[in-house]
Amino acid sequence: MFRGTGPAHAARSFHDATSSIPTVSSPYARSEAFTDPRRKQTIISLLDVLSELSNEVSADSDANLPSNFEDDRDVPTVDEKLQVAGSESFNKFEKRIDNLDKELRNFANAARQLGSSVGILSSAFRLRERLTKLLFLFRENAATLFPRKISRQPRETLVNPNLMDRRRTWRGQQPPLRPIHDDGLDPESFPGQFASFAEDVVTFLNCLNEFPEFTDEAVNTSMRAFEVDLKYWASCLQEYKGQFRYPAVQRYIHDLTSEIGEHIDNITVNLSMFIEIGVPTIRFAQQHAAANLLNLSTVATFFSAVTATTLQFSYQLTDGVLEKSVNAFWFSSLVFSIASAVNSLLDLTWKQAMYRSPGHRVPWWVLIWIKRSPLVFLVMPVTCFSAGLMLFTYATNQGFVTSTITTVFTAVTSFGLAAVSAWFASERWIFVQHRSHVWLEDVINEATHRMLLLSAFVESQKIIYYCNQGILAIRGLIYPLCAEYTERLNSLDAPASEESETSRRSIARQRFKGAVRSVIMMQQQQAGQTPLYLRPFMPPRTPSFDRNSTTGMSPTRFSSIGLNTIRGQRVSTLIPKLKTLEPLQELTNHTALVRHLQFSPNGKYLATSSWDRSSIIFRVGESFSTQAVLVHVRGFIGQVAWSATGMILLTRLTRGIKVWTEDGLCKRTIDRPHSVSSIAWLPNSETQFFSVEGSDVFKLDTQGKVLDSYHFGRIQLHNVAVTPDGQRLLGVGPLLAAPNGLHPSRTTRVEKRIIVFNIETRTFENQTPVVNDVRDITISKRGGNVLISFERKTPPQLWKMELVRDARGQPYAQVARLLLRHTYLPKAQVDFAGSSYFGGKEDQLVLCAGKSGDIHIWDRDSAALLHYIRPQTFGGDLTCVAWNHSTDEPFMFATGSHDGTVRIWTTPAGDRSSDDASYLERRTDAGVSDQSSPILSPPPVPGSSRREKAPTIRTTFSIGPG
Repeated sequence: MFRGTGPAHAARSFHDATSSIPTVSSPYARSEAFTDPRRKQTIISLLDVLSELSNEVSADSDANLPSNFEDDRDVPTVDEKLQVAGSESFNKFEKRIDNLDKELRNFANAARQLGSSVGILSSAFRLRERLTKLLFLFRENAATLFPRKISRQPRETLVNPNLMDRRRTWRGQQPPLRPIHDDGLDPESFPGQFASFAEDVVTFLNCLNEFPEFTDEAVNTSMRAFEVDLKYWASCLQEYKGQFRYPAVQRYIHDLTSEIGEHIDNITVNLSMFIEIGVPTIRFAQQHAAANLLNLSTVATFFSAVTATTLQFSYQLTDGVLEKSVNAFWFSSLVFSIASAVNSLLDLTWKQAMYRSPGHRVPWWVLIWIKRSPLVFLVMPVTCFSAGLMLFTYATNQGFVTSTITTVFTAVTSFGLAAVSAWFASERWIFVQHRSHVWLEDVINEATHRMLLLSAFVESQKIIYYCNQGILAIRGLIYPLCAEYTERLNSLDAPASEESETSRRSIARQRFKGAVRSVIMMQQQQAGQTPLYLRPFMPPRTPSFDRNSTTGMSPTRFSSIGLNTIRGQRVSTLIPKLKTLEPLQELTNHTALVRHLQFSPNGKYLATSSWDRSSIIFRVGESFSTQAVLVHVRGFIGQVAWSATGMILLTRLTRGIKVWTEDGLCKRTIDRPHSVSSIAWLPNSETQFFSVEGSDVFKLDTQGKVLDSYHFGRIQLHNVAVTPDGQRLLGVGPLLAAPNGLHPSRTTRVEKRIIVFNIETRTFENQTPVVNDVRDITISKRGGNVLISFERKTPPQLWKMELVRDARGQPYAQVARLLLRHTYLPKAQVDFAGSSYFGGKEDQLVLCAGKSGDIHIWDRDSAALLHYIRPQTFGGDLTCVAWNHSTDEPFMFATGSHDGTVRIWTTPAGDRSSDDASYLERRTDAGVSDQSSPILSPPPVPGSSRREKAPTIRTTFSIGPG
């Protein structure tokens, strides 16, 4: 776990580390430096010992030492598992790119046989070339992050894949391959490449939709979604201009390979189905259209031959008007039939040409002439020939029967031809207007129905009027007869009506009795119910926003094998102690899920919040006791936050904040107009805190007055943390929209960011993109370590915050920058519960709980898993965890669960001076407790009057400030 290459390298590493300490000018560095003289002397002594040992090492041993890395992308600081996982992720992405390139190549080969395929072939070639460029950029990015697993690709080998497929021998020689024009292929070109990739995808899709014979909605949906996401990523990445060589941005780009790979897989599968089904369908439709045109050309040719034959009998008849009309019609028929045959062949040739232009790039009159002229020119010669044949019978003085029959048959066939042509034209118009949602028959029926309704309505009004007049006249005549007949019937049906009236009364009486009985039962149930505000209630689970107010940062950074050796000795002493952790006490006061819990900074109290609408303050001791129960009548408690001295407690509601004392007295209720997602105290303040509400952060005091506000633009903050000096505010949350207003598709996750905001200058010093859903952010108590917690199964990460010179501002101005140091990996995949926290002395541990009840404890600096607590049989699913920072002997932390149980974990205490004194008193006597807090009194012993005192229950019903 801790690797070393020799005392010489360790000595040099220690020398570099210790020599950099006095030269640090940042205030955070001075706070992190070895200010203790004894500690510094110990390190110097150890350095001397290592220097003496280095003299005994052979001179050639330095050649076997690993290279010294000076930036955050160095190999020793990256865990081997992350190296393997990163390389596997890239290899999977590369395989997906290769599969799509293969399908595009197969599609190009299959589409060569189709008409008008030059557009789709050209777009497929451009798409393949774009994939090659993107793969090269992603490989360069992965090789920078994982140099031991991913090798770089020489730019000389970056060859256009389309040229490789088209290599042909000429005179026994192969032409040399020309590389891709790689100008601009650097990390800064990622946004432009994504935008160009989106354009190439849309161009390919538009060319694909140019084939009206087949349309695949799956291909359209997958490519449209990919286009939206590519434009979204390109717009978001534009904001990181000049930062694409930073490790944080490089990791974000590498994480995008999973999202891009899923889109590529969908397109690959849909494209493969299109090749198997769509291409044969298009080919069959085009062949069918070609056969129709051939048949049309054949019919036109045959008809022209018939017309030319009949002209031999009439071309010499030029005496009268009829004879001239016959020749005019038949000559016109011959001309139109020849034009129909020629245009049919022209249309056939144009449809089968692979280089023909798409339909939307051809003038409308050209399309109409090519597509409509063959059929129109065939109908016109038939009409002219029929008219000429009819006139020919009269011009040649044929018999009456012959002339009449020819005229009648010509009129009937002409009418049928005109009717069918009109029907075809109407169907075409209906299709254009309604897009095949309505048929021509439906339109005709609807129009006919409207006409009938219009005429029938007028006639029905007249009929109803005359009927009413007749009914009034008849009523006056037959009314006396009807009255007499009705009286006779009533006299006969009187017994039956009395029986029915009796049955109706009995049914009504039974219903009344049942209603009275139901009301009595409801009153009895309500009399035995508990009050509504003490009744447990389980609303839907919402994300957790837990806090840790201890903060700090340092710009010093160095990694050496010698320090790892000392760190290994320190870790080896922690492991036996962590193995002694055991549950001390179970607190079952809550009746519903425990949402959040936190120890006070002075270690006197533990505050919890639950979905039973109550928050409880426990007094910490050998045996925890209830200090106060804080009942909230309205809303659910999402978070508790202690002030720096532990004398003021804040409870966060959905749209409000309550201010409590340590004794459970509600000082004020602060109502907010928007939903409050997080609260955080200002460092060393008892009156001021931050309230996170959407994209705004408000600075409030305990009286509810708004002191200041900060707007974070398009970022919806989930949680914030404040640096110890109060100069910077760190926040995490998703991006509401891209700079150009775009949103990702439904299957793609939005971009999340870690923000470093300077409170004094009101500027964003650093924005770090992440792919996974962020949950919480915590800053270490003294160091510049930032702990980021994620949702679900993503492990927590440790980021280093350092101060660097601001190249954009004043020469001596400094800005903060975040650098990823560690990812804390569990033994197996875990669904994490709540947020992760620092623990131990000087925040040397990282603590996180799983939903199944397991607990993981890592070493902060080495990311080594020191202790793993398996799920307990007596414990339910965990929801949150909190560490007691006021004591290092013994270790203590608390966990909350779904069933409302709060469990206290601790290590056995080493020295117990008195059974009646709590460990807090011993910490105070040893001078370890906080000097600013009052002396803590021991908890009441069993049997004493203080122990028998009932806990204080504070219930507030006030709505406004109180």
